[in-house]
Amino acid sequence: MRYMMLIYTQETDTRSPADTQAVLQGHWAAMEEAARQGILVDASPLARTSSATTVRMENDKAMVTDGPCAETKEQLAGYYILECADLDEAIGWAARIPSACGGASGCVEIRPVQALSRVPEGFHKSRAAFAQAVNG
Repeated sequence: MRYMMLIYTQETDTRSPADTQAVLQGHWAAMEEAARQGILVDASPLARTSSATTVRMENDKAMVTDGPCAETKEQLAGYYILECADLDEAIGWAARIPSACGGASGCVEIRPVQALSRVPEGFHKSRAAFAQAVNG
């Protein structure tokens, strides 16, 4: 089953350069091991919430605002998508993903990814092209 690991942390960076490097090393180690085991589907950091745009529909009109959907202490910082045998394996992987990206501890939310009953024409082709572009 596919699981998405949503990484929440504080954006305010109070870490030393050495701490920042340790967090990055932790992410690389988790991604490399998941890739080695053949379960890494995707992983990416997200840009800061200051770059976010939120769209809400009101009376069939798109209402566009700057910023994330909710003002919270912790922000969604990135994600991993892993192909795990079950929730227990997903929990084990979540425990390996650094979430202290802003200097304070954060958390990793695990969500099962549901399969679509059907996908638009060209969906798999565009995913393959994206993977090729990312992986070289």
